[in-house]
Amino acid sequence: MNSQDIRWEQRFANFKKALAKLEEVAADGDLAQLSELEREGLIQRFEYTYELAWKTLQDFLRFKGYLDISGPNSVLTQSFEDGFITDGDGWRRMKKSRELTSHTYDSDTAEEIAEAIIQTFFGLLKQLEERLEQDRSGNQLSLF
Repeated sequence: MNSQDIRWEQRFANFKKALAKLEEVAADGDLAQLSELEREGLIQRFEYTYELAWKTLQDFLRFKGYLDISGPNSVLTQSFEDGFITDGDGWRRMKKSRELTSHTYDSDTAEEIAEAIIQTFFGLLKQLEERLEQDRSGNQLSLF
């Protein structure tokens, strides 16, 4: 096993841990039951889970031979083209929401993002976990 194998798999293990933490809050699906502090925690968990998601994809793509891919835009585009993610628009919305969480402290925006995390983004991140797990374990899906 070379260092590329190890790097993407290590990053993937960290992504799975982060996703499990996000799931503790997001899986219930009832934003109304969360306190303000829990909503803030949901958003913060989303932030680092998203960062690990695209960085895991970047390492994975490099493992697959895409050595010049870097940054979330090119990583998400290539991942969609290669079928590792299936909802390109959803991932672009997720990226935009992540950018907003870094620069916006508006409660209405935070509420919209929290809703999107529960309704859409968490599911997309779970799909990514399942897809990468299949590839890691050698049970690759046919793209055709």
